[in-house]
Amino acid sequence: MKEIFRSIIDYLSNINSKVFTACSLLTGLMIYLNFHYGIDIKIDEIDSTAVHFFYRYLIFLIAFALPYFFYFLLEGKNYFNKPLILLLIFLSPAIFSWKMVMNTDLHLSINSYWDYYWNRVVYWPIRLIVMCFMLFIIWKIFYSKESFFGLTVKDFNWKPYLIMLLIMVPLIAAASTQPDFLSMYPKLSDVDSVLNGVKNKWFYHLLHELSYGSDFISVELFFRGFLILAFIKVAGKDAILPMACFYCTIHFGKPLGECISSYFGGLLLGIVVYNTRSIYGGLIVHLGIAWMMEIGGYFGAG
Repeated sequence: MKEIFRSIIDYLSNINSKVFTACSLLTGLMIYLNFHYGIDIKIDEIDSTAVHFFYRYLIFLIAFALPYFFYFLLEGKNYFNKPLILLLIFLSPAIFSWKMVMNTDLHLSINSYWDYYWNRVVYWPIRLIVMCFMLFIIWKIFYSKESFFGLTVKDFNWKPYLIMLLIMVPLIAAASTQPDFLSMYPKLSDVDSVLNGVKNKWFYHLLHELSYGSDFISVELFFRGFLILAFIKVAGKDAILPMACFYCTIHFGKPLGECISSYFGGLLLGIVVYNTRSIYGGLIVHLGIAWMMEIGGYFGAG
């Protein structure tokens, strides 16, 4: 735990204050515009996959590319003259936009209720598989001599991340009393009514929660593994801020408090991955928080 604190203090003490301020103001402005005008809700209502993709891509590109521009404008670091980094800056938002808008509706049962349930269960794993495939191609071409974007347990210490989860327990318990939190969690409520009267209901609940958890594998692999470890050879620690800004924008459909905290959480997890070169710590924290929020939402609603 001391090593994590030291790495956080070291990062914050050496960061360019002007760039950090610019990135924080950009993130704050995007959060304000989204929640004030309901941008995320309006985008979700778009029927056209192509148009939906375009708007997602535009938001993600602004959040990801502008911080690199701030490094150029305020610190004189031009990362746009690096062909690989320039390619990945424009490609990365496209990958995650496709993950969000891709149509995975399948006909899995003649019973409409079970068809809905099984589509919910396969929803997140399919996206994980597609994303892994796209990232694997990039890794194979450009980074094959390294571990696959942080999937390594070398010198990994899991204890500090369990302490982080314990710290989060009272915060999540407090959030579980708030209406905006309970309107979003637990995700299990989306399928619970479908399972009324079903034998071994716990099994189908567990299957749904494991499927839901797979989404956080894709998030950690993309944001902490790919957006940090694929960029640090050129950008070093400067890769952390753009990732955090981008990461915040995928929370625009979540409660306001969760969205704001995701920016700072993204910074924290980015610093951890930068120093450990492993995404497993962030994955433990992210999965733990996600499932605790499910539990908090379940008991809060009850």
